[in-house]
Amino acid sequence: MKKIMIINGVNLNMLGIREKGVYGTLDYKGLRDYISEKCKGIDAELDFFQSNCEGEVVTCLHNCYFNSYDGAVINPGAHTHYSYAIYDAIKAIAPIPVVEVHISDIHSREAFRQVSVTAPACVAQIAGKGYDGYVEAVKLLADLK
Repeated sequence: MKKIMIINGVNLNMLGIREKGVYGTLDYKGLRDYISEKCKGIDAELDFFQSNCEGEVVTCLHNCYFNSYDGAVINPGAHTHYSYAIYDAIKAIAPIPVVEVHISDIHSREAFRQVSVTAPACVAQIAGKGYDGYVEAVKLLADLK
């Protein structure tokens, strides 16, 4: 069984409150429950983490290494567009694969949202598939050798 950490960054705790037309109506607990339910048939143990603080996200990534995780799914939120600290943390925990996820299609939004400085450190980026992007990311990680 693969051990996978799902990391949600800045403002993801505001799901169900902020921009429902973009991010949907589930609150953060609802997102966790949705992912857990949809991933029941996948041979993976899931843990969840959320923080609005860049350094806490970095520490969580480091802890994936020290606690022998097999992979991580990360939605860095707005940190996606400027956090070289998170980029470096993803690179630092190699060879643990990390998949970047975005609920919205960042590639069709404002110009500043179309750039991800963290994605090049990841094995894949999934954007614009709503909550199912997380499920797809877990499946991808569970299927990696």
